[in-house]
Amino acid sequence: MFAMLADATRLHLLWLLAQGESDVGSLTEQCPASRTAVSQHLAKLRLAGLVQTRREGRHIYYSLRDGHLRRLVTEALSHADHRVSGQAPHD
Repeated sequence: MFAMLADATRLHLLWLLAQGESDVGSLTEQCPASRTAVSQHLAKLRLAGLVQTRREGRHIYYSLRDGHLRRLVTEALSHADHRVSGQAPHD
């Protein structure tokens, strides 16, 4: 799982999905990667069991597998933000 989190694009996608489910098009608009790259990263995350899909007609929506992953991503990025900004993290 941590290998999946080590890639900046995948971490960005997980952070976006922590905000709520989304489709490839919406994720591509918010991510500095091509649609093909976003799709490939999502496939890797799905195979790793970190994201799940839901089909609605011709659209496939991605979401985080569970709340534990949501908290892990949120805490990791919050910690990184505090380290970069020089602020002490809050417990």
